[in-house]
Formats: sequence, structure tokens, C-alpha cells
Amino acid sequence: MSILPCVCSVCSRYLTANQIALQVLYPRLSMSSEPHMSASTHTTKPAEHKWRLSYVTGDLFSCPAREALAHCISEDIRMGAGIAVEFRKRFQGVTELKEQKKVTGQCAVLKSDGRFVYYLITKKKASQKPTYDSLRQSLEDMRSHCLKNQVSRISMPRIGCGLDRLKWTSVSEILDQVFKHTDISITVYSLPQKEETTVMKENRRR
Repeated sequence: MSILPCVCSVCSRYLTANQIALQVLYPRLSMSSEPHMSASTHTTKPAEHKWRLSYVTGDLFSCPAREALAHCISEDIRMGAGIAVEFRKRFQGVTELKEQKKVTGQCAVLKSDGRFVYYLITKKKASQKPTYDSLRQSLEDMRSHCLKNQVSRISMPRIGCGLDRLKWTSVSEILDQVFKHTDISITVYSLPQKEETTVMKENRRR
């Protein structure tokens, strides 16, 4: 014999009263089918990057032997003035650089004694001047190579600010924008003013 559910108003009131009583006696029980959610929340601290730009007064080539080096050149790989002359003398590789067929806004690379040497292509011809856009693009290309090859430290001169006449305040801002979300540290080397002027004049004559 089946039992039919009662739908009279008295029973309905009785059931409702019992439901209320259960909620009063056992407040942790819920009549809802939704799972109970804890009030505590877990937050993940965003990763902190170790990007740093620091300055040294001294000879760029006295930097630690395992640090990568970087400087600016033209697409024609002339390297006939400024600090580029010293790079050409120390690392040579002109033929290898030309074979890479890099264009303005890209970065050519040599590897010498376990370190990478970056050649930022910031202009088409040696007689021209770079732009901030071409410098940014070449730095972004260098960043990509650094990240793929676990390069975390780079030493460089005040790129674009010698014979190329860019302003360091603008160049340093570009460096920060390009590298701020990385763990790459860049050290910028500057010679004492008098010595730097002498070196630039000597390299112009070569």
C-alpha cells in the first residue's frame, strides 16, 4: 500500500516549522545543495623580477669575462669609429657578422670565449644617425636572444650617446621599458670625461 504525500496546509506549516528548528539547532547544515565555501582565500604573490641598471666609471672591457657585451653598429658593419673600433679589434668576426644579414632594428651576435657579444644594428649606414625606434627594436631583438640563451648579465657603453648623439635620459628609459619584466642586469660603463674624449678622437682618426 503506497503512502501519498500530504499537501494540506496544516502539514505544510508543520514541516516548515521543523525546517526552521533544524536550522536554529544546526546552523552549519544548509538546505541548499550548494557546497559550503570557506571564507579564507589564497592569493599568489606576483613574481618579482631582478632587472637592474647600474653604472660604472671605467673601462668596459674590464668587466667580468663571462658577462655579455653589447654596442651599436650600422647595417654595413663598418665599425670604423668610436668604441666599435675596439670591438672589431678584440673580437673580429666581420665576415661572420655580415653573413648573418641582419638589418636595422635587429641584433647580430658573436660568441667569444664563452660569452655573447651583441651588435645592435641601429642604422643602415655608418654615416647616418640612429633613431630611438631603431634602438628599441634592436634591444628587443637582443632581449629575445638573452632569454633563449639564459643570458642574465650584460655590460655596455652608453649606447647611442657618443658619436650617434642620442640622449642618455631617453636611452635609459628605453632600456627600462625593454628589460623591466626580465631578470637581466645591465651595467653601463663610462670612461672619465677627459679620457673618453681622447679615445673618441683617436678612434675617429683610424
